[in-house]
Amino acid sequence: MANELQLVVVTPETTIVDEPVSALRFPLFDGQAGVLPGRAPLVGRLGCGELKMTTAGGERSYFVDGGFVQINGPTVTLLTARCLSNDDIDADAVRAELEEATSRPASNDADIDARFRDQDRARAMLAQKK
Repeated sequence: MANELQLVVVTPETTIVDEPVSALRFPLFDGQAGVLPGRAPLVGRLGCGELKMTTAGGERSYFVDGGFVQINGPTVTLLTARCLSNDDIDADAVRAELEEATSRPASNDADIDARFRDQDRARAMLAQKK
């Protein structure tokens, strides 16, 4: 068990992942984080992007959309608003979301921030889908 982590990914609707992994990588709001067994404890804010995990069956990827991560001993818990497998990402719908966000008028700082967040999210989803 010393060579494994227990990964738990939870959305408001359900638990998406609850299984042992040997390594994982996920986006923080200010960069990427990689985790191997024996990692020091951590609490952090998730960004949006690719969650990549190595399991006994190979590598798998998901798109996570913000939230929080906690590493406590061998348990890594991600609480996220949305978690999608690559198969669940509809590239055409995401392109439409990107186009809408890009053309949306913004008249104040909050609108500008929301537009940039939506653009970044859509671009991250499209990059993962490739």
